[in-house]
Amino acid sequence: MAHFKKANSLGEWLDQRLWGRAFLKVMLTEYWIPKKINFLWSFGMVLATLFTILVVTGIFLLMYYKPDTQTAFYSVNYTIMQEVAFGWVFRHMHAVAASLVFLFIYIHMFTGIYYGSFKSGREVIWISGVLLFVTFSAAGFSGYMLPWGQMSYWAAQVITNLFGEIPIIGGDLVVWIRGNYTVEDATLTRFFMLHVFLLPVVIIGVICLHMYALRAPHVNNEDSEELDFEEEAKKYLAGDKKGSRVMPFWPKFMAEDIFVVCLVLALFSYLTFFSYGFAMDAINFIPADPMKTPAHIYPEWYFLWSYEVLRGFFFSSGLGLIAFTIAQIVFFVLPWLDRDPLVVPMHKRPLVKYWFWTLMVVLVGLTIYGKLPPTGANAWIGFFLSIAFLALMLGALPYLSARERKLREEPYIIKPSAPKVEATKPVEGVVQPANAEAPSSAESDAQKATKAPEAQIKEKTEANAQDRVEKPAKNAEAKGEKKPTIATKPTVRLVDSAEKKSGAKEPKSGGEQ
Repeated sequence: MAHFKKANSLGEWLDQRLWGRAFLKVMLTEYWIPKKINFLWSFGMVLATLFTILVVTGIFLLMYYKPDTQTAFYSVNYTIMQEVAFGWVFRHMHAVAASLVFLFIYIHMFTGIYYGSFKSGREVIWISGVLLFVTFSAAGFSGYMLPWGQMSYWAAQVITNLFGEIPIIGGDLVVWIRGNYTVEDATLTRFFMLHVFLLPVVIIGVICLHMYALRAPHVNNEDSEELDFEEEAKKYLAGDKKGSRVMPFWPKFMAEDIFVVCLVLALFSYLTFFSYGFAMDAINFIPADPMKTPAHIYPEWYFLWSYEVLRGFFFSSGLGLIAFTIAQIVFFVLPWLDRDPLVVPMHKRPLVKYWFWTLMVVLVGLTIYGKLPPTGANAWIGFFLSIAFLALMLGALPYLSARERKLREEPYIIKPSAPKVEATKPVEGVVQPANAEAPSSAESDAQKATKAPEAQIKEKTEANAQDRVEKPAKNAEAKGEKKPTIATKPTVRLVDSAEKKSGAKEPKSGGEQ
């Protein structure tokens, strides 16, 4: 059993039993963040703040909402919006926060892709983040159904029909999800349970997993540089705060987070009070009518890209379901689709950077056409955009990343060049002609190895020519025949001044030599 000292205060008593200070060190004061980051790294805290707003406003809405097909629409649009004091504020806050959550989730996800924060030790962080996106999507869809408006009802009808395309078990699965053969009261109560209880609990658990997984490999930075966090932390703690490339999560990084959160809350307040229409579709203020189908059915804006992938294969609902399923799963396996393990930002990748920006254009196109009626040219554009998305994720990314890796690992081929000729000091007393070459001495093996290919070829040609001249002479001499006379060029011998003074005679040139 652990030994406990006498506590001098309630805080010390709790700290001995809960290890509060040790927990704060691990999570805050001794959790280190790279200095070279920008405001995009604060969006994790922004998402946590918006999720808190969703929970708090959801609790207030839950007090007056009635999960029944006969009263759900009126409990939202009359009781909450008109009868409860400031009820409309809570509903607007809840709807706007839901839209902003998905906006910042997308920014957070593609920031991670841009800076390569999804691979090489950070795979669990990425997978837990994508799992958060999926659970938030499920919570968003289940909440979209609760007002029981015209678009809520028919969106639920379309989405639940998707499961009927699954072979063998599809029909039974649809009935089990709905709790009935059609979207009715049982369907509403099931989605109500998912939205207010089960999915929030799962989201909180996945958030904890995401934050815990972040502690081991630490946060990435703008240059995707690998840092020795322990060594940099020692510098910081020793007083070299400028020389250290990290900073503590609390209070340094948290202060920057709070500043960004305040800016987002200012935007959130403006949207809540003055521009909330984008978060609540006007058609959904019409009560649900199973006998009247809307001219065009579509979900909220944050589901439009995947909805367009689903309906893009307009000629086959089965292919559409397969494409939709792949679109949801493909982000989970993204760390393995990128075949280059090197962690660098996109602007430093010669090939994959074009893939990234093309993907952005395709996703924006899918979102735009997801809200347009799937008729005429719109249907074909949606089909080609869906094919482009799948091709980019499953084909282009593996190929381009593997090509980048191969180009980086291949050794460069350097063409041989002629060796540099160093100028030598002239020998004193020797007159050297302008075009004359210095007499060659025996070359070392190293010097021969450094000769240019052209020089080696020239040398070999001259040696062969000399052999053709000398070989017949040697053969004739061996047979006792007269040695053939070979006319040679007169040689010029350089005479120094000392030799001239001694009166030595110069040898004659040509045949007299």
